[in-house]
Amino acid sequence: MAPVEPLNDEELGAVSSPGVGPHPSPWPDDARYDQTLLAEGDRRNVVDAFRYLSVEAIVAELDTRRQPLHVAIQNWEHDFNIGSIVRTANAFNVEAVHILGRRRWNRRGAMVTDRYLHVHHHPDVAAFLGWLAEHDVVPVGVDNIPGSVPLETTRLPQRCCLVFGSEGPGLTEELSAGCRQLVAITQYGSTRSLNAGAAAAIAMYHWACQWAN
Repeated sequence: MAPVEPLNDEELGAVSSPGVGPHPSPWPDDARYDQTLLAEGDRRNVVDAFRYLSVEAIVAELDTRRQPLHVAIQNWEHDFNIGSIVRTANAFNVEAVHILGRRRWNRRGAMVTDRYLHVHHHPDVAAFLGWLAEHDVVPVGVDNIPGSVPLETTRLPQRCCLVFGSEGPGLTEELSAGCRQLVAITQYGSTRSLNAGAAAAIAMYHWACQWAN
C-alpha cells in the first residue's frame, strides 16, 4: 500500500474550522504575527488566541506550559492511527511525541498538529528506552495483555510516557518488557480491543485528570 500523503491546502480548508479573514488595519506591531496570515486570513484549526500567529510563535507559547507527559507509538506497519494519536497529543499539549521504528509515518490524521509538537524518532526499542531513562521519564505500556492492571484504578507517574503499539498486534514483547508498568482500559462489550487512537485519547485524559496543570 502506498504511503498516504499529507493533506493539501484545499483538503485542510475542508476539514478545518472556518477561521477568520484578513486582519483589519492597523495590523499588530508584533514580530510573532505572520504577515501572510494577517493579509490573507487564518484558516488553520487553532484556538482564537493563536489566530494570525506564526507556527514558531505558537510553539514558543505552548513550550511555556507543556504538560510533563510523553506519548510513544510503535510504527512498524505504517499505522494510520498514529496521526490521530498525534492530534490528541497536541490537544493535551504533551511534552513530546516519540515514534519508534520507521521514521516516515502517516501524518494525514494529525491534521498538521505535529508542527506544534516536539516529535522524536527512535530506530529501535533500546534507543527509545535509553532516551526515557536519560530524561527521567517512566514508560507505561497501554495494552490489554497479561500483567496489565486496570487504567481507571491506577495512579500514573507524573513524568511518564504512555506507550502504544501498532493497531492489531499491540505492544511488542520487547517493548512491553521495557515498560515500568502496564495498564489496560476495562471493556464491557464483545470486541477484543479498542482502536489505538481511541485508547490513546482515553489514557491521556486519565493522566490529565490526575496531573494536568
